[in-house]
Amino acid sequence: MKEIKPADRLSTVQEYYFSRKLKEVAKLNAEGLDIISLAIGSPDMKPSPQTIEKLCQTARQADTHGYQPTSGTTELRQAMASFYKRWYGVTVDPDTEIQPLIGSKEGILHITLAFVNPGEKVLVPNPGYPTYTSLSRILGAKIENYDLREDNGWQPDFDQIEHSDLSGVKLMWTNYPNMPTGGNAHRETYERLVDFARRHGIVVVNDNPYSLILNEHPMSLLSVDGAKDCCIELNSMSKSHNMPGWRVGMCVSNPTFISWILKIKSNIDSGTFRGIQLAAAEAYNTNTDEWHHEANFVTYSRRRKIAERIMTVLGCTYDPSQVGMFLWGRIPDRYADAEELTEDLLHKARVFITPGFIFGSNGRRYIRISLCAKDERMAEALERIIRHTNN
Repeated sequence: MKEIKPADRLSTVQEYYFSRKLKEVAKLNAEGLDIISLAIGSPDMKPSPQTIEKLCQTARQADTHGYQPTSGTTELRQAMASFYKRWYGVTVDPDTEIQPLIGSKEGILHITLAFVNPGEKVLVPNPGYPTYTSLSRILGAKIENYDLREDNGWQPDFDQIEHSDLSGVKLMWTNYPNMPTGGNAHRETYERLVDFARRHGIVVVNDNPYSLILNEHPMSLLSVDGAKDCCIELNSMSKSHNMPGWRVGMCVSNPTFISWILKIKSNIDSGTFRGIQLAAAEAYNTNTDEWHHEANFVTYSRRRKIAERIMTVLGCTYDPSQVGMFLWGRIPDRYADAEELTEDLLHKARVFITPGFIFGSNGRRYIRISLCAKDERMAEALERIIRHTNN
């Protein structure tokens, strides 16, 4: 039989770190080791009761199981527009300026396909979400990293970026509030990003799923005058509405950009189940301030205090002003890198914490603790780490 080989693009990426590592954790759990995972940003709480009930009601109807419009239902687009007005003060035309997505991760693919030709460049933060890099490589784009540093509040160094070679750059990925560092959105940063995009003809894409988590002042890049002309914002229900497995996200921009993205998307998928779309609209429309406060402040605040104690026990330092559902901390000098610490914790304390190197070279000396575990499991993780460090 003639040898069959994979596409060349497979050589540009590796299996996603969490995909690989979670198989190892599952094996350890099967051996009875009871690993506590503080690694993944997958909310462990339920969506609101109204959201679940709407899904059930719709699923029982005989006429709701067919293909749906790729552009999304009117109900969902209108609810998304209302969400942007309520939380960010941004007015969005639901008919032309919003594209519902099967999760914002899908949006990274569609946006790259719509704007970047093979061989063209994209600006990617270091540290940053690994998918910005991996999907760009799969699609033949060239990665140009820009540094985020703790001494600059994890904001872009615009002087460094302006002095780099920007020829051939089509997209710039940003992510505020930032993951993994917890650096919050700054109005000045947003204004400079819009100015940068306009002057260089580069589309800035801000990934904004963490703005409601432990954050008193949610912001959108699109609140800056002129941002819609040259920017795109991704958002998601995964974090803010406890719906990671539902795969509901959106991109928001001007009608031309949205039409280009829809042109790609309509050739790839056939729309989201109507029940999920209507339930998502229900969540946007009915989740009260009380629900939001309990889910996105009270619960995560309790867990954040435990995560801070874990950081202290490990001798790590962290910025207490960071927001979002993770805690990002710098490891002590006695460790060669973050993976040395996280592997020690996994195999000796039976606690899985994320090493920062997976987010880029600037994360090599950092770890990330997820707040997406029950309070009692986080408390048990703290006790295990205390016992381990005292041995």
